[in-house]
Amino acid sequence: MVVLLRNLKNIFYVEELRKKLFYTLMVFAVYRLGVHITMPGVDLVALKGLFSGATSGMLWHLNLFSGGALQYFSIFALGMGPYISASIMMQLLTIMVPSLEQLSKDGEYGRRIIGQYTRYLTLLISLVQGLSMVLYIESKPGLIIVPGWEFRIVSVFLMMVGSLFVMWLGEQINSHGLGNGSSMIIFAGIVAGLPSSGIRLIENVRLGQTDPIIAVVFVLFALAVISCVIFLEKGERKVPVQYAKRVIGNKLYGGQTSFIPLKLNPAGVVPVIFASAILGMPMTLAGMVASRWPSLNNLVNTWFSYNSAFYNVLNAGLIVFFAFFYTAIIFNPLELADNLRKSGGFVPGIRPGARTAQFFDYLLTRIGFPGALYLATLAIVPSLLSGSAFPIMFSGTSLLIVIGVGLDTSAQIESHLIERKYEGFLSTGRLKGRWSR
Repeated sequence: MVVLLRNLKNIFYVEELRKKLFYTLMVFAVYRLGVHITMPGVDLVALKGLFSGATSGMLWHLNLFSGGALQYFSIFALGMGPYISASIMMQLLTIMVPSLEQLSKDGEYGRRIIGQYTRYLTLLISLVQGLSMVLYIESKPGLIIVPGWEFRIVSVFLMMVGSLFVMWLGEQINSHGLGNGSSMIIFAGIVAGLPSSGIRLIENVRLGQTDPIIAVVFVLFALAVISCVIFLEKGERKVPVQYAKRVIGNKLYGGQTSFIPLKLNPAGVVPVIFASAILGMPMTLAGMVASRWPSLNNLVNTWFSYNSAFYNVLNAGLIVFFAFFYTAIIFNPLELADNLRKSGGFVPGIRPGARTAQFFDYLLTRIGFPGALYLATLAIVPSLLSGSAFPIMFSGTSLLIVIGVGLDTSAQIESHLIERKYEGFLSTGRLKGRWSR
């Protein structure tokens, strides 16, 4: 621990890394400020009363995923949801539409055009999601001071602008900060709610609402789950690669052995984020229908609530699907085998070319399936436990996002330090920098 704390100082010895870190923290501050800007015409006291008793279900899930923005019905209530949904659609269209597929292969120009299409689609999706959310909030009696189309138009417009601004903040992190912008924005919103969850658990113990033994078991269980997630996220299969010897001029090149790391969960937290973004819209619409037509309340609670078996099965299925889908996007076995053959490398015992591509495809399937099951299981287990006496202060989705983004960001910081011959987080020794003595 002493070594870890001492080496955390290394971040501030690299000027570029220091600037990226401060820029990311500044974007977080702007985002958290916008979360607390409430829409005009909303009774904030009544709105907080609605969310104060929500410890599970649709409201709790949406509020947790939006970083508390929905609790204030703020201009950032949509968060990164529309942008993530638009990104999913564009990736699917890129595979199905030949013109978009060709455009994606045109380098920086093609990526810029596809990015512009994604922004237009984000605007359209934010319009639909914003209107659905406004109608849902308006259906709750006493929340809106003067309901009507004037309130709806103003609120939807502000939510669309807020969604585009959050998307722009994520792009700024991609360009000038640390980590993936959209994931970091979601990460910031979830982490901001962790202190209040801890305080609520302590208050429940103090008031006698939660048994102290159960609270201790919960903390130990949470630490064990976090350790298991980190262990599985770091798990990988190392494929050995042998490079043939080549004589160029009077020098001998190649002959060394290396490896290609294939992670147990190569898609990271992307499948979880994609599944939550897709299911968010029908769940919101179902809640709105139940509010306007109470006779359908039982049907909605049975099939479309966040604790229902239907939702858990659908969520798990989408996570497994997107785990394979995103892995297929980032890993192309044919391209990987071809690049390996061109560099003079081969997998021992496997013939270069098509057989190597088949071997990589087989490995990705065998490794990816348990990884996808682990993601799906962790995402639905807190929902299954929510009906018990066990206190659930977080969702599996949130836990995966926080740990996954944290590991990715720490790996990026580590690469910056090692690239400049600075020690990483877990190394020993003395920092050799321009500020050292």
